[in-house]
Amino acid sequence: MAKIHLLSPRLANQIAAGEVVERPASVVKELLENSLDAGSTQLDVEVESGGVKLIRIRDNGCGLEKEDLPLALSRHATSKIINLDDLEAVETLGFRGEALASITSVSRLTLTSNCADAGGAWSVKAEGREMKPDVVPAAHPQGTTVEVRDLFFNTPARRKFLRTEKTEFNRIEDNLKRIALSRFDVGFSLKNAGRVLHMWRPASSAVEQERRVAQICGPEFINNALSIDIERSGLKLSGWVAFPTFSRSQADLQHFYVNGRCIRDKLVTHAVRQAYQDVLFHGRHPAYVLYLELDPASVDVNVHPTKHEVRFRDGRLVHDFLFRSLHHALADLNPEIQKTTAKLESALEEEPSAVQGYSQASINFHDSASSTNVFSPGNSNFSPTPTSVTNVNEQLAVYAALTGAEQAVSSDESLNDVPPLGLALGQLHGIYILAQNAHGLVVVDMHAAHERITYERMKTQYAANGVQSQPLLVPQTLAVSEKEANYAESNQTLFTSLGFELARAGPESILVRQIPVMLNHADVESLVRDVLSDLIEYGMSSRIEQKINEVMGTMACHTSVRANRKLTLQEMNALLRDMEATERSGQCNHGRPTWTQFSIAQLDALFKRGQ
Repeated sequence: MAKIHLLSPRLANQIAAGEVVERPASVVKELLENSLDAGSTQLDVEVESGGVKLIRIRDNGCGLEKEDLPLALSRHATSKIINLDDLEAVETLGFRGEALASITSVSRLTLTSNCADAGGAWSVKAEGREMKPDVVPAAHPQGTTVEVRDLFFNTPARRKFLRTEKTEFNRIEDNLKRIALSRFDVGFSLKNAGRVLHMWRPASSAVEQERRVAQICGPEFINNALSIDIERSGLKLSGWVAFPTFSRSQADLQHFYVNGRCIRDKLVTHAVRQAYQDVLFHGRHPAYVLYLELDPASVDVNVHPTKHEVRFRDGRLVHDFLFRSLHHALADLNPEIQKTTAKLESALEEEPSAVQGYSQASINFHDSASSTNVFSPGNSNFSPTPTSVTNVNEQLAVYAALTGAEQAVSSDESLNDVPPLGLALGQLHGIYILAQNAHGLVVVDMHAAHERITYERMKTQYAANGVQSQPLLVPQTLAVSEKEANYAESNQTLFTSLGFELARAGPESILVRQIPVMLNHADVESLVRDVLSDLIEYGMSSRIEQKINEVMGTMACHTSVRANRKLTLQEMNALLRDMEATERSGQCNHGRPTWTQFSIAQLDALFKRGQ
């Protein structure tokens, strides 16, 4: 083995640069974060050859003074933290003082800045780490311009691992979009090879912010998204989450920000995924743009070289807050279709084709009321109560008037009195219910809809009665690690509330004495191991509830109305009214949509009316 020796400063700097400057997109990210920390309200990005030949970023921030310019290129030089207390509550995007030094070590960099109080602009150039920076006068408005040329010119081995120009530019574009989503108060522009591709003006109003989200994430996302704004226990969650019907095959539309910093955190991903567990189709991924705000002292942002990961002081509290907030928001997603709004009108202009689920509907989110007991959970037959029969008869009277059975009604005012999912017109092939509402035609998958209604009632009844447990005839011994055994022992209250009785049988073994009645055919050993794994990883687990829900979901599927079952108009309308009062009624237990809306404008376009 060779003897230990100190690395040369040049080599050490280039190795350290690899932590921050992975590719051109990394340079753009670091420089944009510096500009935002400088109080900029306009950021202009220009690149050539995928950022390898040129990256130029100009801002209108506070700028740098003459004597600070060469110091800014030194390692661990920063104005953002002074002592340990500042590091424990970081409120800026950058703080380590490594970005400019790392970029300088692998490129030819020019930094030009004009501080408001300096009376003029100054420029400093550096090439690698060998060149001593010289400060010279320059012409520049207030703010800073950083020009990075010939990235990795002195580290050809690193340059070999770059992708094509198009791929590298796409990553720069993605980074800019993520940052643009984090700061609506700042304007951004992107120019590639002299051509302006994006220009986003500052967005102050809610409409302008939604417009920027639509420009970056696509208009379909914002037209299929639920606005979130929840605050509790010192935590605030805001942003947009897509309806379950607008799921993705890849996790490519997931943006999460903590105090304005874009992160990719497994605790956050787990919490969001759990919130969608009852409504997302198998193998699909939710889409969201969410912002979490909390005390900076409650989150450590200094745990990863690229600052993409964070560590929460109370991860369990954050996980629970995210899960419950999104879970309740999605549960309150009822088909309460209102009058056509500006959002609906713009959506129709941009996309005249039929869209599933809620995409062409204006949604009103409210606390869901308890549904009328029209269907018995264990019976596939409909059994309307006297109250529901009266309501249905009234609805049928309106239906008769609207359809011309008693008299022709064509005024919009009468149409607006129709319930959200409309009034039944009839059945199609014994599978779909056709209904008319104020916007046009509603098509309902009656089996999927009844399955969701039955399932939600089972869950409500199960929660009201509590978990029914049964002792095992022969207690089951599980061999686990000492850490898992400790977690099982310290979380006995949690397991008891879920219907399990565990006892420690030794340093590396636990005893299962009691399990929930509903899981008598489940793989208890695997389930307990998975729960312990979740407790260690996330501080909580919902696997047992998920397993119980799976059993109830199967029961609901088998007890729901089947295809080719002929329904009367009264029964169809009773089902529609129950859908309007049931949580998550937009999807069945497997995540498939239960209904879709076809507007009059879509039908007119289909038949080319007015053209």
